[in-house]
Amino acid sequence: MSILGNRFELEKQIGEVAEVAGYLWQKGWAERNGGNITLNITDTVDDEIRKMSAISDIVPIGRKLPHLKGAYFFCKGTNMRMRDLARRPMENGSVIRILDDCSHYVIIADRPVKPTSELASHLSMHNYLIGKGSDYKAVLHTHPTDLIAMTHHPAFLEKDVLTYLLWSMIPETRAFCPRGLGIIPYALPSSFDLADATIRELDEYDVVMWEKHGVCAVGENIMEAFDKVDTLSKSAQIYLTAQSMGFEPQGMSREQMDELRIAFNLPK
Repeated sequence: MSILGNRFELEKQIGEVAEVAGYLWQKGWAERNGGNITLNITDTVDDEIRKMSAISDIVPIGRKLPHLKGAYFFCKGTNMRMRDLARRPMENGSVIRILDDCSHYVIIADRPVKPTSELASHLSMHNYLIGKGSDYKAVLHTHPTDLIAMTHHPAFLEKDVLTYLLWSMIPETRAFCPRGLGIIPYALPSSFDLADATIRELDEYDVVMWEKHGVCAVGENIMEAFDKVDTLSKSAQIYLTAQSMGFEPQGMSREQMDELRIAFNLPK
């Protein structure tokens, strides 16, 4: 029997993960098994779930994450495809429990699907978010073609250059991604160095570009995290479309963006 049975809030949240996974595949942001999703589902867990036995060995995380004691996460499986996660989330993902030592986890449902290879990085981000009192529960990593292409241009890797460029393409980007886009120089995927660099950027941004690799976004739910990336991608498409037409897009001025910020009470 699936852990989702008669747990409507949990089923809704996992359903949203499946929906987003389908969007990522349709957009071409999730080639083969590319991309990862983790969702903190602790608030949906009841006593029956807490009593569920492990269906895996005890697995080390690789570091101690003190804010995750007893937490539960739904994770995309390693080597699993987003298009399959969209159709059958409980066959291509798993629910894990963080043990009381905050350094190990076990799989409790539905199948012993090994979580994403980026699990330690994702859990480090969740640990950071809980530690700062954030309501964010979703971490999304995906490979938007347009945004990754822009990280191959050294000028766009300077702090906030890409943020202001993308903000200037369409007002919604400034409104819906008000903290902009952080940039991390290339680092080995799945490494703690990459995780720690991302955590540092999350002090200032909700969306972080990994140079020549992909994007990481956080949000209160998986839809919110996806929407931030989708909005930034729209701006990148506008910029690249204008470039392909042979001109540099004018973009909104700093004064116009400041006017928008004040009108909608957005952060500086």
